[in-house]
Amino acid sequence: MLDKQSRISSTVRVAEAPPRRQAQPADPCAIVIFGASGDLTKRLVVPAVYNLARTKLLPENFALIGVARTEESAESWRGHLHDMLESFVGNVAAEFDVDHIDEDVWKSLAGKMSYIHGDLTKPEVYEKLRGALEKAGKAHGTQGNVIFYLAVADGLFGTVVDELGKAKLTGQNKDQNGKRQFWRRVVVEKPFGHSLRSARELNAAMLRTLDEDQIFRIDHFLGKDTVQSIMALRFANGLFEPIWNRDRIDHVQITAAETVGVEKRGKFYEVTGALRDMVPNHVLSLLTMVAMEPPTGFDAAAIRSKKAEVLAAMPAVNPDQAVRGQYGAGKVLGKIVKAYRQEPDVAPDSNVETYVAMQFEIDNWRWAGVPFYIRTGKHMSHRNTEIAISFKQAPYAAFQDTPVNSLRPNWLVLRIAPDEGISLQFEVKCPGPAMDLAAVKMDFRYDDWFPKEPNVGYETLLYDVMIGDQTLFMRADMVEQTWRIVQPVLDAWAEDRRAELPVYPAGSAGPSEADAPLMREGRRWRPINGDESDKPS
Repeated sequence: MLDKQSRISSTVRVAEAPPRRQAQPADPCAIVIFGASGDLTKRLVVPAVYNLARTKLLPENFALIGVARTEESAESWRGHLHDMLESFVGNVAAEFDVDHIDEDVWKSLAGKMSYIHGDLTKPEVYEKLRGALEKAGKAHGTQGNVIFYLAVADGLFGTVVDELGKAKLTGQNKDQNGKRQFWRRVVVEKPFGHSLRSARELNAAMLRTLDEDQIFRIDHFLGKDTVQSIMALRFANGLFEPIWNRDRIDHVQITAAETVGVEKRGKFYEVTGALRDMVPNHVLSLLTMVAMEPPTGFDAAAIRSKKAEVLAAMPAVNPDQAVRGQYGAGKVLGKIVKAYRQEPDVAPDSNVETYVAMQFEIDNWRWAGVPFYIRTGKHMSHRNTEIAISFKQAPYAAFQDTPVNSLRPNWLVLRIAPDEGISLQFEVKCPGPAMDLAAVKMDFRYDDWFPKEPNVGYETLLYDVMIGDQTLFMRADMVEQTWRIVQPVLDAWAEDRRAELPVYPAGSAGPSEADAPLMREGRRWRPINGDESDKPS
């Protein structure tokens, strides 16, 4: 007889992960980062570029050009970026979680980096940029291909694109046969607008200069392996698709809980809030991947069309189906933290929400009558992003002598962060003579089956921009649909500016008011830590 550890080891050997296919090489190109001295560049964008270089997915012919208002040299900019990378070593809380920096990789990357300082609203900066791109093309063989990455305040998106157009830096020249000589692409960070009207205006402004296939509206949530695995789980397995509908699914819960607070982002958060920051982009992107119909193919056009159909089928949310809250003082992960109103750059009487819960509906044949509950919040008890699918209860006729009223629902849970994986909860009989049932789980964890690669969520997305794959990026019409869906809630909250928000203690599961919409239907939220079942004693 094998002991428990031997059985586990034997199973792992049988089911070892297959070797990875080598991805196709990306085109030679230059990346221009507007906002090169900002937090986003240091924490996520440059670490992602470093990871691409380390895994040999970055093209050999490559250049990185930083553009920012900060007056510094290319050498000092490179030094600050390296210092930031070093600060992440051994920091398990960082999104860029590494045990060392490969100095040879960094040295090679640093040799391809240059820097321009200046006011992004002034034409002179773009003339300097033209010269820097020509120099990079000659020195590094970028062949005229350029990615313009807008890691700047959203109020500058239209301005930067307009100035790029005036400087004729976004044109994709064609030869006498109509073949494009090189490509130019623009990556836009969220938030893409603050309302339906502003999203439409921003789309119109950008499309005056760019074609839709040049615009990549980035959402780093979609770079996670678990998110991309949703389509594989559904469409590559005969097991799930037949039950992926209103006949078998009772409801869906999407959670994006964070333990971090607003911290130094008070100015941004005071005009944004949890709804604008998370729902029209992150949360609804996840929802469309769960709810979309099978595509005719796995090309970008087919997949994005199916996602757009989901959004078009969703009625706008009634304000009564939305609950907001704001964190007060409390304790998070053992550390005492202050209330949102005491954060830097936050008004002492602010009623900006740091938590939102909403109920969505989808009016189509697959999902009619199945509610999609979402919640997202700052300074909560646990960090957890997951999609949880609750299946309808089985008939109880065979278990009349069993206390079935206490049975938990069957859950299929897609864990996106921090512990990426998939779990399935179902009922089994407890050992012993009585027919007693208990909820158990089968767990798949990415780290158990595949070699772990440091990943901040941007690597796949940046690589997709380099090869021109828009599968994981929203189209203009999709962005406008997301704002249409939440606009009534935004309008209602704007009219009720003096309303006192429910306050939830930092380190809790959010305001108790968010429980009511589910309780009215005999449902409840899953625990924030994602652990729904109790092991039998």
